[in-house]
Amino acid sequence: MKELDEILELLEKLRAEKGCPWDRDQTIKSLKKDIKDEFEEVTQAIDKKDHENLKEEIGDLIWTLLLMVQIASEERHFNARDVLKYTRDKIIRRHPHVFGNEKAETPEDAIRIFNRVKEKERNGLRKFQEGA
Repeated sequence: MKELDEILELLEKLRAEKGCPWDRDQTIKSLKKDIKDEFEEVTQAIDKKDHENLKEEIGDLIWTLLLMVQIASEERHFNARDVLKYTRDKIIRRHPHVFGNEKAETPEDAIRIFNRVKEKERNGLRKFQEGA
């Protein structure tokens, strides 16, 4: 998506040597408070049913999350593509009633299936970690 690429380019520019001193100074840890604040502003806009403000606040939250991703990329932990690919794959795995052969007739069925797959993934990770 063009807009996402443009946002990622903005983040790189802001974090560059000749970019913004505040943005360059941020760390993943320093952004924890910003994430909480932005999330709270999103929930307030939801409660007020203020869709225009909700659009702005979701944008602020996404921006802060993407700033964290940019920092993680600079530190060579992961990048935006890694996050998006991981998220896409996880959503597909956890929706076998949409992308596989399982059936969900009700929202409760869908939640049950989702949670079953999620628990199976967690158990597999625990077993992997214990064996390592």
